[in-house]
Amino acid sequence: MEWTAPAIVLDSRPLGEGGAVVTLLTEAQGRHAGLVKGGASRTQVATWLPGNLVEARWVARLSDQLGHLSGELVHPTAALAMEDPLALALLSSACAVALEALPEREAHPAAFRALLPIVAHLQSGAAEIIPDYARWELLLLAELGYGLDLSRCAMTGDAQDLTHVSPKSGRAVRSDIAAPYGDRMLPLPPFLRKPALPSGPKDWSDALRLTGHFLERDAFGAHHRPMPAARHALADRVAALAEAAQAEAPPAA
Repeated sequence: MEWTAPAIVLDSRPLGEGGAVVTLLTEAQGRHAGLVKGGASRTQVATWLPGNLVEARWVARLSDQLGHLSGELVHPTAALAMEDPLALALLSSACAVALEALPEREAHPAAFRALLPIVAHLQSGAAEIIPDYARWELLLLAELGYGLDLSRCAMTGDAQDLTHVSPKSGRAVRSDIAAPYGDRMLPLPPFLRKPALPSGPKDWSDALRLTGHFLERDAFGAHHRPMPAARHALADRVAALAEAAQAEAPPAA
C-alpha cells in the first residue's frame, strides 16, 4: 500500500527514539497519520511542524496499518508565522480544528483545497487571511453535514437585509425579525454571504463567533469533544482586535 501527495502537516508527536507520529491532511486521503523515522530529530523536526506544506509519501504492508511516512518540505509555513502572533494563532487554530473535526482517512477534498491557499499565503498578512479562514470553517461545517443556510431568511424567504443567524437552526434571519431577540441571535457579517465585500476586525470576530457556535455544538459537541484550545485562542485574539479598533474609532457625530 502506497501513496504520494501534497499535504498539510496537522500534528507531530514524538514516539520512541527520535521518531514521530505525524498527522497530515491530503486531498484524496483526508486526515492521515503515519510514523516518520527520525521525525523528531534535529534534521527533520522542522519539516514536520504543524502548518507546513510537504510532499509526503506513505507506505504500509496493509491498508489499515499506521504505516511509514517520509517527505520533503515544500513551504515552511510554521517558521514564517512564528514572528506574527495573529498568524501563528490562525495557523494553530486551522490545524487543530482540522485535526479534531475531520474523520480519519475520509477524503474531504473541498476542505483541503480551501485550506491550502490560507496556509500558503499566510505570510502576506494574517489580517488579510482571516475572512478566508472564517469561510473555510463554514465550508468545513458543510463538509461534515452541519452546513448553515445563509441564502434566505428562515421566516420570510427573503434574500435581502439578512443580518443574523438563528443559533438553533443555523438559518439566516432578516433584521426586523431578529431585532426582538436581541443578543440571542448570532450576527451575520456581510462578507460571509458576499466575499467581495470589505470587512474589519468586528466582522471577523462576529464571523468566528458564528462558526465557533456551530463547530462547538455540532462538529465537536456531537462527538463529546471540546473545542480545541487553539480555536478559542484565535477567537479571543480577534475579539481583542475588534475592541481595539472600536476604541480607536472617532465618536459618532
